[in-house]
Amino acid sequence: MPARGIRMPRDQRRTQLLGAAREVFVAQGYHAAAMDDIADRAGVSKPVLYQHFPGKLELYIALLDASKNELLAILHRAMASTDDNKQRVIATVGAYFEFVDNDSGGYRLLFESDLPNEPAVRERLDRLTELCAQEISQIIADDTGLPPEESNLLAVGLVGIAQVTARYWLASGGSIPREAAAELVATLGWRGIRGFPKRDA
Repeated sequence: MPARGIRMPRDQRRTQLLGAAREVFVAQGYHAAAMDDIADRAGVSKPVLYQHFPGKLELYIALLDASKNELLAILHRAMASTDDNKQRVIATVGAYFEFVDNDSGGYRLLFESDLPNEPAVRERLDRLTELCAQEISQIIADDTGLPPEESNLLAVGLVGIAQVTARYWLASGGSIPREAAAELVATLGWRGIRGFPKRDA
């Protein structure tokens, strides 16, 4: 971290502060983390931290948004990587494994938040599930002809399987190589989805 007193462009400073805050929130959780800890980690004074974020909640929400956008970008790349739906399922599940395997630990903010009942946090977490399922739901609907409600429910189910198993894989020590673990889980999801009759062309 830069020494105290070194001036940085505002955007660069904000990125630095978010990085320091992520380390503190991931390690300590929201309730135990203090703005003093985050300022110390970033190598800045508390007034500098408050110039960018009015309080701890605002800083936490900014981190949630950054982590959410990171996951959505990974998922979008996975979905756009192929036109083959089986490979899309594999790529989508693989995206979740990639996200939780990131050294930043940002997945903990999204999937293991200790502030789930705060309305602004709950809204973002619910919206994340909705956005993650959106593209998958459309593909299921196009492929099977199922109505939107049913397609969306299946998509949310696939998202849930991918998220929970990826976290379990990481927590259990990742003894199965990441790609093999993701493909194993994707096979489970694909065998379920392909059981629905394909839509007539």
